Amino acid sequence: MSWASAINFNEDVAEEDLLEANQLILQELQPYNHGKVEETATLTNNIRVGEGTVIHGRTTIRGLVVIGEHYEMGPNTYIGPYTSIGDGSTILNTEVENSIIMNEAHIDCCKRIVDSLMGRQVQILNQEVSVPRGHRLIIGDQSIITL
Repeated sequence: MSWASAINFNEDVAEEDLLEANQLILQELQPYNHGKVEETATLTNNIRVGEGTVIHGRTTIRGLVVIGEHYEMGPNTYIGPYTSIGDGSTILNTEVENSIIMNEAHIDCCKRIVDSLMGRQVQILNQEVSVPRGHRLIIGDQSIITL
């Protein structure tokens, strides 16, 4: 279980505080790999990869990063420093940096995501494949969206 799995978004905690706490925690973690990393994937610096996780080719991960268990990443994916990803998530065709992603997220959007918090079971998909084009949003209380 990654530490991101334990966060409760119902708590009254500012986004900046969570991202800063994530950075501090990641600086203290010891790297390990309990998953499978395909040959053409590149992992550098301190990275924790949970059990049952698969990192496909054409993926780059630059630590400090923690990846939960039973996670699937890539291809065409970049995960940058200070990112924590919860268990059971899938990320492909996307760049993510300095972010926290909770359990069972599915992200396939061909975009770069930075300085972000994503809750459990979120889906972020590429709107280019839907017609007519537009942004479909389901937004919780006191949310901030930048498009």
